[in-house]
Amino acid sequence: MLVVSSSVPRPIAASLAKAIPAVISVGLLLVAWELYATYSGIKPTILPAPSRVFEQALLNREALVDNAIPTIRATLIGFACSLSTAFLLSMLVDFFQPLRRALFPVFIISQTLPLVAIAPLVVLWFGFGLTPKIMLVALVTFFPMLVALVQGYEATEAEIGQMLRAMGAGRWRVFVLARLPSALPYFFAGLRISITYAVVGAIFAEYAGAAKGLGIYMLNAKNNFRPDLVLAAVGVSAALTLVLFGLTALLQRLAMPWERAGRQPAGKGARR
Repeated sequence: MLVVSSSVPRPIAASLAKAIPAVISVGLLLVAWELYATYSGIKPTILPAPSRVFEQALLNREALVDNAIPTIRATLIGFACSLSTAFLLSMLVDFFQPLRRALFPVFIISQTLPLVAIAPLVVLWFGFGLTPKIMLVALVTFFPMLVALVQGYEATEAEIGQMLRAMGAGRWRVFVLARLPSALPYFFAGLRISITYAVVGAIFAEYAGAAKGLGIYMLNAKNNFRPDLVLAAVGVSAALTLVLFGLTALLQRLAMPWERAGRQPAGKGARR
């Protein structure tokens, strides 16, 4: 039985308790992988054990960090552009409904483009710098946020908008006071989906052409028949994605304190 120290704050203790099943499942997967790679007779050049991957990651940590920095930069800048674009477009289609009918088919078509095919073309058109990476990250991440925001605006209770208009509020004030807060839960759901694609989009762009980055590092390791280094870089990209996902969850808690208060059991706040 797991005992959590009373000195640990209750929200942190609750988060740690929720993470235990995931840690156990990942641990069992790694143990099974280690045992299979060690005792099955398979060559390390085909399937390296997790211990070897971890060892090589430590030995090559400087190269991994050096290549992770450009990927992180492209991911953050691209996602910031994606977030800004999704928010502005969602406002436009909310204020001007004909724009939704005109633009949404174009947005849907943009999501049908296979990234593995479009990435080399974007690099060819815009060069090997930061621009194509930003564009590809934005391309694969903006649509879930856009759809989530638009759906959230539509979920606003009609009575709230009617009450605000009866009090003299204009359309912009109704949007800020009613429609935007109503869209926040939908927005953060879309944000969590999009953030998982951001690092992948940056790596795909680097695969297509880059001087440095996790994508080009994986490509070089694959060409040198080093699956251990490929998997080490994959582990770094997975860690980056998990960190970004965790930050979105933290941001949601900060932006929506009423949601946390609503889940608090009755009478709990009265106890000390």
